[in-house]
Amino acid sequence: MKEHYINQLTTGEEFMDFFLIREISVKVGSNKKQYLDLRLADCTGDLFAKKWDISDEELEGLNRFKAGDIIKVKALVTEWNNARQLKLLKIRHSNKDDGLEKNDFYKAAPEDPDGMFAFIMERAERIGDADLRAVAVKLLSDNKDSLHYYPAASRNHHAEYAGLLWHMKRMLMMADRYCEVYSLLNPDLLSCGVIIHDIEKIREMNADENGVVSEYSFEGILLGHLVQGAARIREVAKELGLPDEKTIMLEHMIVSHHYEPEFGSPRRPMFPEAEALHYLDMVDAKMYDFEEALSGAAAGGFSDKVWTLNNRQIYKRTW
Repeated sequence: MKEHYINQLTTGEEFMDFFLIREISVKVGSNKKQYLDLRLADCTGDLFAKKWDISDEELEGLNRFKAGDIIKVKALVTEWNNARQLKLLKIRHSNKDDGLEKNDFYKAAPEDPDGMFAFIMERAERIGDADLRAVAVKLLSDNKDSLHYYPAASRNHHAEYAGLLWHMKRMLMMADRYCEVYSLLNPDLLSCGVIIHDIEKIREMNADENGVVSEYSFEGILLGHLVQGAARIREVAKELGLPDEKTIMLEHMIVSHHYEPEFGSPRRPMFPEAEALHYLDMVDAKMYDFEEALSGAAAGGFSDKVWTLNNRQIYKRTW
């Protein structure tokens, strides 16, 4: 039975417990010695862990461990660069006699996938523009099964079971508020953009039915979901007979929503709905990161440094 959750671990604590391996690799340190580098997780979050100074003989046994395995560790909670980290002392695979509960290890969106999908599909079916409605409904229908468990990332924001649906739902809710305030925005175009903007993450990453990403796909590595998404829109638009203007505008919303070239966007947004889509995406990602950071912080204290928030430590108020 699991007793120690990642968001409750304190520096200096030595303990034994079970975790899910999200990432694992062997690296060589500055001292020329091999070490095991892991990202471990449970339902409350994840944490990096190291097993230092591995001999060739040890490595032979450690090669049995892979992403997706549940392991038992003996570890010391240390701190590096103002963030908690585990120093692994012992490691073994879990077994059926350990009496583990699946829900202890797989982080999930806070709402039921069926309900989230129904909300998003109903929103898509209310899009007034027939062309945009057809695109949104088709992409949701074509990806229904995968959407019920796919995360929105391998790590960081919405890297959880049904995380992609949760991300889409909250963005749609915020998109409606944007359109109430900014009358120049076309609600149909913005809603369609929200629904389609990350849809090709389903083919960018290889995830199991627990929402755990094992690796990026071949096309995901070479192209990424922005290019994949634009290509998919071109296929769907041709099938549905969309006008060129609408097709190209939807493609532009996908390729520009990361905004900066260094984040994969070849163009910055060039019409209002594309600009709004970028900020909807950013706000939801950042609020998720704040929520995660605060879930492991004590009231009146600070979180670990959060890389996705520019290495800020987040304060948790007492009231």
